[in-house]
Amino acid sequence: MLKEVIKTLTDRQKLILQAIVREYTDTGAAVGSKALTNRLPIHVSSATIRNEMAALEEAGYVQKEHTSSGRVPSLAGYRYYVDHLVNDDPVANNDIALIQSELGGSFSKIDEIVEESANLLSKLTSYTAFTLRPEQADVQLSGFRLVPLGNHQVMAILVMDNGDVANQTFSIPRSMESDQLESVVRLINDQLVGLPLPEVMLKLNTEIPAQIKQYMQTPDGFLGLFNQVLDQAAAERFFVGGRLNLLNFSVNRDPQDLKSLYQLFDTSDDIASVLSPPDNQVRVKIGDEIRNDLLKDYSLVTATYDVGQHGRGMIAVLGPTRMPYSRMIGLVGAFRHELAAKLLDYYRHLDE
Repeated sequence: MLKEVIKTLTDRQKLILQAIVREYTDTGAAVGSKALTNRLPIHVSSATIRNEMAALEEAGYVQKEHTSSGRVPSLAGYRYYVDHLVNDDPVANNDIALIQSELGGSFSKIDEIVEESANLLSKLTSYTAFTLRPEQADVQLSGFRLVPLGNHQVMAILVMDNGDVANQTFSIPRSMESDQLESVVRLINDQLVGLPLPEVMLKLNTEIPAQIKQYMQTPDGFLGLFNQVLDQAAAERFFVGGRLNLLNFSVNRDPQDLKSLYQLFDTSDDIASVLSPPDNQVRVKIGDEIRNDLLKDYSLVTATYDVGQHGRGMIAVLGPTRMPYSRMIGLVGAFRHELAAKLLDYYRHLDE
């Protein structure tokens, strides 16, 4: 983990560290004293700048590259910069307009909005973006149907009160009659509709099996499939946008490491532990602060978005440590507000 900064920097050292981070962000090249003379808002000689750069290096905030006499920020330097020196750059009007335009389209369900948000955020940042839909704890089952498909195949369809629909196709015994299926549907709707999903899943494992046995000799297979559909509906839904952008900013081009990273993107539990921000603020994790060895060379900007009684979701941007932090923090902050507004509007129309 990054060590806590304990050395107090002078105002001039802060300006020089800030200038080094910004210059390196813009150019990707080690920063020398000559380049800084035009960056600083105060007049300082090259000799003085070199002395201050040496002091910053000794303190662990910058480091030398082997191929140059210039310096680049260390992880501790980036941490100090983000905590103390980042200016709140206003989000460009055209960025806000693009967000509102893209999210202003017609969507049939929450997942479509959240998935499009991941794609849009990656497009705006040129990095890899993650979005997590709002929590599902309060979602209720609002309807259940079985649709015959022929050849003893039926589709189970569950409708949730937030507009989500989950379905699963399965086979039924040849001996099972249509009136038995209709009785099962009535039983499920009478007993479970209007209940939160956790309570639905509890009843399916306690009270419902005995009741369904009136109509099905072996209900276990049906109940197992029903549980699968409910698990699908209740699961956390992560979406990843800009997967291929990783190839543009990754410092590690080893194919096996990249493969492992892409596998991480597809593992909900692992991504959840990596992204989870501690509070409602926009947060930046740098290097090994992310607590995943695959991401030790990257930075992660995360934020939650609030949709009131419907819960909270999450957005994040994964990029290089050499990212323009002011822009990323501003974009993520603005984006979460626009996404929350869109989802609240969606829920409002759903309730009408």
